[in-house]
Amino acid sequence: MDKLIELTNIHFSYPNQKPVLNGIDFSLSAGERIAINGPNGAGKSTLFHIMVGLIKPTAGHVFAFNKERRIESDFKEVRRRIGLVFQDPDDQLFCPTVAEDIAFGVLNLGKPIDQALAIVEKTLQDLRLDHLRDRATHNLSGGEKRLVSLACVLAMEPDILLLDEPTNALDEGTQERLVDILNHLPQAMIVISHDPHFRRKVTKNHLNLEGGQLISPAPKCKHAK
Repeated sequence: MDKLIELTNIHFSYPNQKPVLNGIDFSLSAGERIAINGPNGAGKSTLFHIMVGLIKPTAGHVFAFNKERRIESDFKEVRRRIGLVFQDPDDQLFCPTVAEDIAFGVLNLGKPIDQALAIVEKTLQDLRLDHLRDRATHNLSGGEKRLVSLACVLAMEPDILLLDEPTNALDEGTQERLVDILNHLPQAMIVISHDPHFRRKVTKNHLNLEGGQLISPAPKCKHAK
């Protein structure tokens, strides 16, 4: 399968702190879904930010869509093709209304306004968010904000979805709705989540980020009856 993302020997340290990532090797292929778990501060969000060029690794190489990406101009295409849903929706939502927030990224892709509005309507219908179209984003509940932030990313039709703790602030019903949405999407996907039940519902491919390394979780022992 074609590798959409490939990281080789990625290291990263924040100033005056011990290394967060210690020689990460990772790849994501078309249609693949991977869930990543790990303790707070392990570097999971940092890994996402390196993939889309928001921060640069201390060492190592980032390949995306068959090209090495090193400088800011390299990542402009990457950020058009990889949709990152941040852990905090308030980092993503800043327009007066839901419809304007969804339209923002689409218009930035250069779509004419009539086409952008059609995409907004389709996205709202697909995610069953029509009732939120004209709502002020700052008045939404935490769960509503999370679904709208996902809608903003999906409207841009990315090749890859990066979801950072997408079930935070979701009640059980909204979480089930999110699972249903994700399981009907065609995109390759990486999900950061502490919730083992959610991870199992969206993919069977799980990795743990521990000690700066991505490792496969140890298999659970099956007790003899």
